[in-house]
Amino acid sequence: MSNPVKPSRAVVTTRWWWVRHAPVREDNGCIYGQKDLGCDTSDRVVFEAVGKILPRNAVWVSSNLKRTHQTADAIWAAGFPRPAAMAQEAALAEQHLGQWQGMNRAAFIASRPVGSHWFADIGEPAPGGESFMDLYNRVRGAILRINAEHAGREVIAVAHGGTIKAAIGLALGEQPEKGLAFDVDNCSVTRLDHFASEGHSNWRLPMVNQQPWIADASHNAMHQPAGPELKLA
Repeated sequence: MSNPVKPSRAVVTTRWWWVRHAPVREDNGCIYGQKDLGCDTSDRVVFEAVGKILPRNAVWVSSNLKRTHQTADAIWAAGFPRPAAMAQEAALAEQHLGQWQGMNRAAFIASRPVGSHWFADIGEPAPGGESFMDLYNRVRGAILRINAEHAGREVIAVAHGGTIKAAIGLALGEQPEKGLAFDVDNCSVTRLDHFASEGHSNWRLPMVNQQPWIADASHNAMHQPAGPELKLA
């Protein structure tokens, strides 16, 4: 009598390494959303530090906006091995902020309710643009698709603050509003691990808004030779 086939309990782990693009300097203090502005990639120390913690042999993806491509180029130029390809995913672009794009950011934020984590409530679309929920839904769809296409791989995604907040919300049990509570600084690294087994999946958040260049600077300062003793006259 043959033994019954037991369902597989193998767990497939797909690790996402989210990198927010480098700072935008040409916005003149205005909201830019999906405006295709460039970014400042002049600080090689930052990109060297980011490259140190990213995995080799990963799948690279970015949004369709050039600031994410420039950031990836800067990581590679700082010594990280350039991948054979990097897929551009329009679904990973920043929220389209419609008529708010081009408005002075500080004045706009000051006009919103005190304590707001984002430009508006998650269900409120910008005039002529998207709501955060629109952003969340398209980012969620892209993540689920890429998880299926590249199951078990390391995925490096160079994207935007809103995009990464949406991904965090997904990892927190599909609670997009919770993702808005997190800071996501320029060039920071956020890792979200997806676990999938037969009929089940879940996420873990090993690190959010990691800034590896700060750790590098602290380490280097601790190991610098002591300077000359200061003597008072």
